[in-house]
Amino acid sequence: MISNRKERKDMKSDVEELMPRLLPLESCDTEEYNSNEPPRNPQEYLRQVQREASLCPDVVVAQIDPKKLKKKQSVNVSITGCLAAPQGFSPSLKWQQQQVSRFSEVRQSVNKHRQHWKSQFLDDNVVMPKSEDEDGWKRFCLGENVCLDIQLKEEDKVNPGLDYVKTGFPPFLSIVSKLNQSTISAVLEYLMNWFEERDFVAQLGRWFYALLACLEKPLLPEAHSLIRQLARRCSAVRANLVTDTELL
Repeated sequence: MISNRKERKDMKSDVEELMPRLLPLESCDTEEYNSNEPPRNPQEYLRQVQREASLCPDVVVAQIDPKKLKKKQSVNVSITGCLAAPQGFSPSLKWQQQQVSRFSEVRQSVNKHRQHWKSQFLDDNVVMPKSEDEDGWKRFCLGENVCLDIQLKEEDKVNPGLDYVKTGFPPFLSIVSKLNQSTISAVLEYLMNWFEERDFVAQLGRWFYALLACLEKPLLPEAHSLIRQLARRCSAVRANLVTDTELL
């Protein structure tokens, strides 16, 4: 304890010795200089700065009330502008809680196994586009059939095969684990741009879910904006749905 005090005293004396060299001040008559009044010239200003610095403690400890800290911090995203669900399409509270719980489990699983899957080699046919290639990512995620609006035959719909170039690559962990946060936000934006003008497809839902599960906290402002945009777009699609009774 004594040695620590001595070290702090020595450090303070060293600072005091250096300050005149860094900020040389001319001698000032104590009667003419009043520290309670605003400085009248640069010399008095520097002298006041030195005086205030000498009064500051070496160590300052913030007083924090642990009771005010939440053990589990959640991210709240405003969904202003979302349309209400039509009659018969409003999910129950229990269903919503189940989805939130399941999504939380998926996020934890992704974080746990991300490093393992990130180190895995991709198949030769998996060629990931560059981060700035919007059209490339749309084709990669959704497939050429969707992006080029190719109408499939009935037999192709029943047995589409595994031609991922045509049907789109699923969001495998070996793929999404290789995406950094900026690329994840970029791909989300590309798919949102597509969704703003097109109908919903299954590939789109899989990729939205996977990319959202890969977002890390704290969320970037871009991610907040994209989530709000996605919520508004989904609510607009849901608002146009009709029940079976309305079709009759």
